[in-house]
Amino acid sequence: MSEGTIGPGRGSSRGQPALGGMGGHVGAPHLQVTDLVAGYVRGLPVVHGVSIEVDRREIVTLIGPNGAGKSTLLKAIAGLIASEGGRVRLDGRDVTALPAHEVVSSGIGFVPQTGNVFTTLTVHENLKVGAHVIRGALNERLERAYVLFPPLAARRALRARALSGGERQMLAIARALMTDPTLLMLDEPTAGLAPRMVEDVFRHLRGLAEARIAVLMVEQNARAALRVSDRGYVLTEGRNRFAGPAPALLDDPRVAEAFLGGRRPGP
Repeated sequence: MSEGTIGPGRGSSRGQPALGGMGGHVGAPHLQVTDLVAGYVRGLPVVHGVSIEVDRREIVTLIGPNGAGKSTLLKAIAGLIASEGGRVRLDGRDVTALPAHEVVSSGIGFVPQTGNVFTTLTVHENLKVGAHVIRGALNERLERAYVLFPPLAARRALRARALSGGERQMLAIARALMTDPTLLMLDEPTAGLAPRMVEDVFRHLRGLAEARIAVLMVEQNARAALRVSDRGYVLTEGRNRFAGPAPALLDDPRVAEAFLGGRRPGP
């Protein structure tokens, strides 16, 4: 299967899907990752020159087999692991070499798949910890979180370990939003959730995108994620494989057969 662009997607210029031509933005995209090389041990990269773009008001999903480098890419963007090559730019600013706390301050929020809440702290305490880089009063941000996720307001005094899986995921997202990120990244946000809660999580992410937050997520529930996404990238072996509008990826038989659990069913 060759690398390529499906429809007017955006990718990189070095034998990978071509960037540009979609989204209607003028100038640089909000997040621009160019030829990024990263891994957990120096000299042994997991991500080999990946390029992606995410604009405000859109959801972009990364899909691909286990071991494709999707989660590693998010961690590299978040400054949790070192990059050995390439660039990460947020609104044109180079944030490639920033430590994780400065990445957060620059406007990037990250919700990891596991360990994304403090189970011994209350809901309210978790939200306050999420704003650790913010100076000044937090009341307005806290109330905004409770308005966005009403179930958390009723459980603000409960310890996070008492929450359901869906409520924990809401809390993890709300914590990441306490710093007012312009880019929100999520690693497997619907893992282990019941179908109704999956719909709730995706509905909230769409609402965030409509509020001008750029959303980038990794999802094994690829079909459901692409249905709520604007665009997608397929990664294999740490490299760009396909890129394009989400509906085009869903309709492409090569992507469906290899990465979506079989050919797309007919009408």
